[in-house]
Amino acid sequence: MPHCATFIEALRQRGYRITPQRELIISIIAHNGQHMTAEEIFEQVQQHTNAVNLATVYRVLDLLYAEGFVCRNDLGGGKYLYATIQHGPHIHLICRHCGHVLDADAALISTLGENLTNEYGFQADISHISIFGICSHCQKGETNP
Repeated sequence: MPHCATFIEALRQRGYRITPQRELIISIIAHNGQHMTAEEIFEQVQQHTNAVNLATVYRVLDLLYAEGFVCRNDLGGGKYLYATIQHGPHIHLICRHCGHVLDADAALISTLGENLTNEYGFQADISHISIFGICSHCQKGETNP
């Protein structure tokens, strides 16, 4: 069963109504396979119907996040990226100058979670993490591609 159908069935079992709008938004984010902003999801929704507004997209994303079906990465400045939990763990490297986002392998920080648990008794969710800095292009004064 595709994971959008899995999400829809799980939401039904948890007592949520599955409206056509919810189903469309879930389908778009589940089948896209990459991180998307709410605005990007909204643009794709608009290709199918004008009966959904941006506020509805945000409400559905908040629901999916609260229920553990999507991850939400803070890119700063009020901008978030969303992806399904099947997207897998990784790191977002975000340039403070140009805003470019580069994905990095989560194995680079695999021991961080263990160290936080061992030293502080804190269980961190580091499956999707954002790290801010300056990209190599901006450090050299170049334009990022």
